[in-house]
Amino acid sequence: MIYRELEAALSILGLGQRASLAEIRNRYHQLAREHHPDGGTARESDQMQRINAAYRLLRDYCAGYCYDFSEAEFYEQDPEARLRRQFAEDPVWGGHDDQAG
Repeated sequence: MIYRELEAALSILGLGQRASLAEIRNRYHQLAREHHPDGGTARESDQMQRINAAYRLLRDYCAGYCYDFSEAEFYEQDPEARLRRQFAEDPVWGGHDDQAG
């Protein structure tokens, strides 16, 4: 796989550069319902083949993905936790021990 193929797959499924596995799967199912060849034309069949190929490529890429469990990535994925950490000691915004989590 090359990066352009990954970009093309994201484009076919209408996804941005950050997507969860659930978002990828949900978008695939949505497009599959819209473009399934049982309800349409040969053109729909061609589009469904592109959708299936894009989904397979993203699924395979994600299967081999190494997840980042670093503190920095944790706060990137959970901005609320980052804000709680950043402002926990601030007397105006935080300062309440019952909000720690």
